[in-house]
Amino acid sequence: MLITKKDNYTLISSDENSFKEFQNLLFEKINNFQKDHLILQISNDISINNKDFLLFLNIAEQKQQNGTSFVVVNSTINVDDFPENLNIVPTLQEAEDILEMETIERELGF
Repeated sequence: MLITKKDNYTLISSDENSFKEFQNLLFEKINNFQKDHLILQISNDISINNKDFLLFLNIAEQKQQNGTSFVVVNSTINVDDFPENLNIVPTLQEAEDILEMETIERELGF
């Protein structure tokens, strides 16, 4: 797992060979990022299914309750298969755009 602190968010990228390995590392360290906006970039080389992605739903809900954002970047998954409160986008640029939009929404009281 690669962790990169950016100006507005923390980028967590997968460099593991399996989703399970990445997931275990993430869940061990997730409490370190409670106040950070998170972008989780999952390699397209890792085999992952819809059930695996749903494991991030709790994180997304917790981040929303804390007033922070959580976005998953992966281009192999169909985003229409997931609830609207789980932000999944195909590119890092789109993830950064979502963070910006959610920040504006929070500032406007939405």
